Amino acid sequence: MRAPPRGDVSERELFTGGPEGLTLLQPPALPNTADPPRPAPQPPPRVATLPAAARQALTAVVDPIKRGHRKGALATALATELDRGTPFLFMPVLLGAGAIIYFRLPSEPDFQPLVGGVALTAALAALVPARRQAVRLVLIAVLVCLSGMALAKLETWRAGTAMLGGEISTRLSARVAAIEQMANGRVRLTMDVLATARPTLRYAPQRVRLTARRVPPGTIVGSHVEGVVTLMPPSGPVRPDSYDFSFTSYFDGIGASGFFLRGPDLVEGAPQPSLRTRLSNGLENVRNAIAARIRGHIGGPEGEIAAALVVGIRAGIPEDINEAMRRTGIYHIISISGLHMALVAGTVMSALRVAFAAFPGFASRRPVKKYAAGAALAAIAGYLFLSGGDVAAQRSFLMLAVMLTALLFDRGALTTRNLAISALVIMAVSPHEVVGPSFQMSFAATAALVSAYAIWAERRHVKKRAPPAQPRSLVGRGVAKAIGAVGALAITSVVAGVATTAFGVYHFQRVSPLSLLANLAVMPSVSILVMPFAVAGSLAMPLGLDAPFFYVMGKGLSLMIAVSSWISERSPIDAVGLISAHSLVLLTVALVFACMASTWLRLLAVPAVLAGALTLTDVRTPDVFVSEDGRLVAVPLGGGKLAVNRARPNAFTIENWKRAVRAEELVSPVNTTSKRSAGKGRSRTAQKLSNQAAVTDRDISGAEVEGEGIAPPKIRTQPPALPKAETGQDEAPSSGFDCHDSLCVAVHPSGAIVVHAANPAIARPVCEYAAVIVVDDATAKNICRREGMLVITKRDLAKFGSAVVNLGGGEVGSQGAEVHYAVGEPYRPWHAHRQFSREARGLAPYVKKSEAKSAEPRGSSQNARTPPPHHAED
Repeated sequence: MRAPPRGDVSERELFTGGPEGLTLLQPPALPNTADPPRPAPQPPPRVATLPAAARQALTAVVDPIKRGHRKGALATALATELDRGTPFLFMPVLLGAGAIIYFRLPSEPDFQPLVGGVALTAALAALVPARRQAVRLVLIAVLVCLSGMALAKLETWRAGTAMLGGEISTRLSARVAAIEQMANGRVRLTMDVLATARPTLRYAPQRVRLTARRVPPGTIVGSHVEGVVTLMPPSGPVRPDSYDFSFTSYFDGIGASGFFLRGPDLVEGAPQPSLRTRLSNGLENVRNAIAARIRGHIGGPEGEIAAALVVGIRAGIPEDINEAMRRTGIYHIISISGLHMALVAGTVMSALRVAFAAFPGFASRRPVKKYAAGAALAAIAGYLFLSGGDVAAQRSFLMLAVMLTALLFDRGALTTRNLAISALVIMAVSPHEVVGPSFQMSFAATAALVSAYAIWAERRHVKKRAPPAQPRSLVGRGVAKAIGAVGALAITSVVAGVATTAFGVYHFQRVSPLSLLANLAVMPSVSILVMPFAVAGSLAMPLGLDAPFFYVMGKGLSLMIAVSSWISERSPIDAVGLISAHSLVLLTVALVFACMASTWLRLLAVPAVLAGALTLTDVRTPDVFVSEDGRLVAVPLGGGKLAVNRARPNAFTIENWKRAVRAEELVSPVNTTSKRSAGKGRSRTAQKLSNQAAVTDRDISGAEVEGEGIAPPKIRTQPPALPKAETGQDEAPSSGFDCHDSLCVAVHPSGAIVVHAANPAIARPVCEYAAVIVVDDATAKNICRREGMLVITKRDLAKFGSAVVNLGGGEVGSQGAEVHYAVGEPYRPWHAHRQFSREARGLAPYVKKSEAKSAEPRGSSQNARTPPPHHAED
């Protein structure tokens, strides 16, 4: 007979190593009175433990290593990811990578290799046996990537936008497709071209975007107008690797931009457009009417921002307010995105749930939650159409639509899979959006937030399984709720900011160090006063009861503007300079692994982050900037200064260049005009360069030689003394451009001389010592004979776009200067129009015969030679 168990032995110890939480329901053993009494067990000493989050992270690393001897940590993690459907989450990443590869190719690929590659890869993936799962996954990844390239090629072919080759003035007859009131008082019109006259363009663009000082009363979308306009081709990037306006215009269908010289005037009897066009015009008129009504209720900048939030019309927001919101990191509030869609859906759902709660009998028998979800789905669909439907709004609508549809079918709502589905839909329809900052930042922020929410939800689920804590008082619960709300908002801002910082720095060269403070300060007003009252006002507008709601909305926007302006004035930094493209790729890979993986494979993001951080500055800052029209040149002087050769440069271009080199101060040129500098105020360098240019002009007048009808000077004068020689300093001073008589000279901090000249005759004398010469003349050829001399002409810039120059040895006359253009050959479809301009063909600007005769010297027996009439291909 077995002896009874002793009372000092715990039955749980008999099952050490068994499944966690296993208990045996057996009666307790009776104490043995024969044994001496044992002392009461003492509690074990307290040992310092790690926080729960740290323990979970450490366990995720240690457990696979412990199991490594049995199956292999990597194989186990991969199998787990495969079971959880993680490969599907990588499909939009691979599809987007394929689209980016296509748009970054140096030349345009044909359809046949892409379609053939897709078909061949699909066949190989289908033929691979099931046991070769790894090979099949690799083939599927290649297939998805090739499909992204094929979809991008299809969209490029489908767009086929006819783009104007060169600047021209003509009489335009067009139908208005969009009207935008700008902050400077002008009106921007997007118009479909119907006809051109005097001259008639043989290759006219189908849609143009023009500005006008005013529009006739009664002009609406769909009106037929005429006027004399100046049309210009879409411009390229203001520097290499920056935002390409030609690319965007090509896929938006905009073939030219410009302005009205006379008009526009309304014309009666326009041809009737198609049904689709009439529907589109009607929607645009509704948007404009809503925007006008909102401006009437609110007024001022608040009214413009309210119109942007409701119908997506942002042209009227003053630039200083835009800049303040960019510096503080709250400009995402203006762009209709997930925040606005979620607030609209939440407002509609909450209002309907409260309304249904007033009828408990109905609410208890019916799925009122599904009814509210269906109404919210209809609300955000209407919001998408009214807002204009940019990429952020499309992404937000698709994701929320998937979430609400999941609620209708009792499925999980907020998942990374829903985000992947919305990304796949957008990439399939508009692959070109992948290379834009809006798409990248929008999906990066959303993916990071969804992943963070999943981690938080898992942690909350673990907490629910723990023993309940002591109940708190009413005040304690209120304080805990407030702290939780502020903490959630702070974590949301931090997660979204970290996920999008790299993309913002790469595309815009700027950061917002106080974005957390700004978001914490303005989001309560946006969530409580702005968006809910915007929804209520929009719903009450058909009844004419919208004024009180928009009044409250305007007060919330006034608070937002005041807070953003106050924080913007105290923002310590803004521009951070350039970062390398491969660093952005590494940081993107890190973000993908951190958000998509669900096992310890998330730790693969750590080396990618470290590699991306180490290569952030692996890019050279340009030493010289040149605009694509050849008129503007800038030289960084160091110490936060940027010198330019024009007193009134283009503001957008200069702002981009300043951020690229982290410049704060703009150094204007001295002696910008001959009339003002004549006699006094002229520097010695400008005088000597001007005098030498004048002597050279006299020497070459009337001569005739190779290629351009002029001969090199017979008398080669010595180059003028530079500021370095005059001052006796060891290094040449960097004081900006010194301009006189169409010649501007600047000294780079390295000592290299940078020159901008209006024509070849003025440029030739500086060939002896200048490192870089920019000639604002498309007919210039064979200017300098010195080997290693870098000469950039207007023809080069017309063909290849803006340029940056990296100086070599850092000495005067350095032989190592390298130029990098924004556009390469052979041209891609969105750059093909550049080859048809007069400047790209090396022709002089078109001059009318009347102007040529008036400029002809008296007594001349020959008529001035003028170029042929300007045709559309010019």
